[in-house]
Amino acid sequence: MKPLIAILALTLALARAGVAFAAAPSPQAIDIPKWFSESFLDLRDDVRDAAKEGRRLMLYFGQDGCPYCKALMKVNFGDPQIVATTRKHYIAVALNIWGDREVTWIDGRAMSEKELARVLKVQYTPTLLFFDEQGEVALRLNGYQPPERFKVALDYARLPREGRPAYTDYLAGRTAGAAKEGDVAAEAKGRPALVIVSRAGCRECDELEREGLKRPEVAQLLRGFAVVRRDLSGAWARENRITYTPSLVYLDAHGKEAFRTEGYLRPFHLAASMDYVASGAYRREPSFQRYLQARADRMRAEGKSVDLWE
Repeated sequence: MKPLIAILALTLALARAGVAFAAAPSPQAIDIPKWFSESFLDLRDDVRDAAKEGRRLMLYFGQDGCPYCKALMKVNFGDPQIVATTRKHYIAVALNIWGDREVTWIDGRAMSEKELARVLKVQYTPTLLFFDEQGEVALRLNGYQPPERFKVALDYARLPREGRPAYTDYLAGRTAGAAKEGDVAAEAKGRPALVIVSRAGCRECDELEREGLKRPEVAQLLRGFAVVRRDLSGAWARENRITYTPSLVYLDAHGKEAFRTEGYLRPFHLAASMDYVASGAYRREPSFQRYLQARADRMRAEGKSVDLWE
């Protein structure tokens, strides 16, 4: 009996070690605030439960190692005012864009987290969806929004559906009067174009012009585009539903949109977005996140330093 007991004890010890190893968090894991909901991931129930409490559902898509997700959790959700507003008006649920947990979408379809991210065409992390009481998406934020802009989004996403303006109009109402604009195609002159949408008083816009566009790699890629600038308060921004400044909208030589960014970008992702379009990779790889992973791996294999934030 003693050998059998020894074997059982060893098996139990190995099992415990295996569980502990499996449960160990990734060194790149993003810490989700404890006040996020422990949902069963039936989003229909989450919408209903939130409505019963006079709140709405906020659905977060993120991934491990994402510096923008980390900024959302540490900077935005490190702001007591943002936390108070979010907890008062929303139930927050977190999903991983590469995750395998089963999620039931608003229409009843069940699928994995990563499949839902694909169905919803999530190209950036973080991506946030705010639902109203009927399960309709009141607002979608593609990419990281710094605190001041995030506060505006939180205010907008809880407005009643009836009489709620388009988010672009809501934002335009907080900016200066509309600027006179020319035709983008005429300015591009048959070349692929990069339309940069900004606004007065936008710190991130100033940072883009002062630092981002002047980085050597970015400046080199920029030569492949006709650069056109538009203001958030203008007709072009409203017609193209721009909700963040600075936004970068890439157009092909025929004036058709190829890709856009609508969140705060650091240099690595800024250069990557330009290369994604300039190289034609967006035609072969519809997932920008997969393209980013492959690009980072290729750069590391070439001995180049890859820092997603600096």
